[in-house]
Amino acid sequence: MNASELVAQQLRNFYTEDTVLQTLLKEYVDIELFTYTHEVLTRFGARVANEIDERARYTDREGQPQLMKYNKMGYDISEVWVNEGYKQTVAETYATGIVGYVHKDIPRLGRKGDYTYSFALGYVLSQAEAGFYCPVTLTMATAYLLDHYASDAVKEQFLGHVCATGDLPLYEGATFLTERQGGSDVGANIVKAVQKEGVFHLYGEKYFASNAGMCGVAMVLARMEGASTGSKGLTLFAVPWRREDGSLNGIRIRRLKDKLGVRAVPSGEVEFDGAKAYVVGDPAKGFYYMLEALNLSRICNAVASVGIMRRALAEAKEYASKRTAFGQPLLAFPMVQHTISKLTAKHAVELAAVFDMIQLYQKVTDEKASGQERILNRLFIALMKKETAEQAIHFAHEAIEMHGGNGYIEDFVTPRLLRDAQVLTVWEGTSNILGLELIRLVNKFNAHTLFIENMKQRMHDLPEEEMKEIVNCKLQELETKLHIFAQLDHDRQTLEAKQLAKEMANLYESAVALQLASKYVDVYSKIAEIFIEETWGLHSIGEEPKAIRYFRDVENV
Repeated sequence: MNASELVAQQLRNFYTEDTVLQTLLKEYVDIELFTYTHEVLTRFGARVANEIDERARYTDREGQPQLMKYNKMGYDISEVWVNEGYKQTVAETYATGIVGYVHKDIPRLGRKGDYTYSFALGYVLSQAEAGFYCPVTLTMATAYLLDHYASDAVKEQFLGHVCATGDLPLYEGATFLTERQGGSDVGANIVKAVQKEGVFHLYGEKYFASNAGMCGVAMVLARMEGASTGSKGLTLFAVPWRREDGSLNGIRIRRLKDKLGVRAVPSGEVEFDGAKAYVVGDPAKGFYYMLEALNLSRICNAVASVGIMRRALAEAKEYASKRTAFGQPLLAFPMVQHTISKLTAKHAVELAAVFDMIQLYQKVTDEKASGQERILNRLFIALMKKETAEQAIHFAHEAIEMHGGNGYIEDFVTPRLLRDAQVLTVWEGTSNILGLELIRLVNKFNAHTLFIENMKQRMHDLPEEEMKEIVNCKLQELETKLHIFAQLDHDRQTLEAKQLAKEMANLYESAVALQLASKYVDVYSKIAEIFIEETWGLHSIGEEPKAIRYFRDVENV
């Protein structure tokens, strides 16, 4: 048994050992849905920590997706081979309703689940298989677009299959945006939609198409003949991968990308040569629809990030508790205790902030949110996507450091965590793109004032204590900076946006930490104290850090 297998056995269940996740679910999910969620996650958490984790290791190292470009007769079949273990993970994951139960009733309950349920499953899954959570994310985005914007006829054709939980053949989803000449500049896209006898056919290529060859239907942006240039001229289409007779729907895969990480998801270059396509929603709103789906995907990105953070932290704790150096376990050394303690606090608070954000997103998707709440939703998503992605890399790095030389060896899970984490800063918008999102929200909607008002209200509702005073002081400083930022010209805003986004994320998480502490006291108060001291650099040289003082209290959170 190798070291990775031993750790997986010792962890046993990625859900039952996660007290923070259980606390959050009890807070945000009613008792009926919590009971069901708890049962599903208990079973799923065990499988993720064991069988799914081993399959993920095999897929990453030996069983990566492969393009079967031609058949024996030389015909282009553009099929993607995946290993049998991967197929089993697909079946087991979608059977939980990670996608389906957001849009259809849970049979046992006679009611739908919600995004809290779905994202809890995604968070647990990502601790072993962040690569496969990408296709799940794409399927979630496809289901969202079909459910919210497609005609009844298009819904009837695709939605049931995209939301399948074992009752129908599964159509995984995909969202194909990126073209070679455009990249993040989607308005430069040139894939054409040509109408022939009342039916649209697509021509052109998508340069980075994830879940290629595995999806049953892809959501594709294309430009109708005569449409305007730029993003406003793009229409959203649902494009089945295959025709009813099983043949390819005018689609070819040129090649699969050889990626640094998340090797479980086949990402390729896709060519459309007359692919039959179905208009989704208003032809003039394709780009708007895809931006709505992008917000969902960014939350999934944050969920995957905190999942990797959790796994990296668990691996670091486990190794430090077993490994001895200079006659003592690593956990006996203050510098190791400090690292573990501050990572534990950061993860707990960041997980709580992500699920706080999810509650607002659910309100928006239920169409119960005000206009201001919709702006805050976009802002929180941008802030947390950026922060969590960067922290996933940091946590993976710290786990490798804790393992020393072993952390760099592929027998351990730590190299894969780092490789998989790296893409999360890129997918669904780099830090530069997210900085531009902050600028747009500030300049167009005064999002900075909405943010400050929201933070002030959160702080007002908390009991008076020293930590509240500290955070209020930081809030005043940030308010001044944001008002200056709003008055700058665009070029200067671009230079300040990323740092301000970091400070806003820190403030948001600080408020969430204090809210947790006020509700649950005890260990969450200590977590909040550690988090605030470390986040805002309040420790003075020579003093005992709170991360050391409270280490024994928080090490098993």
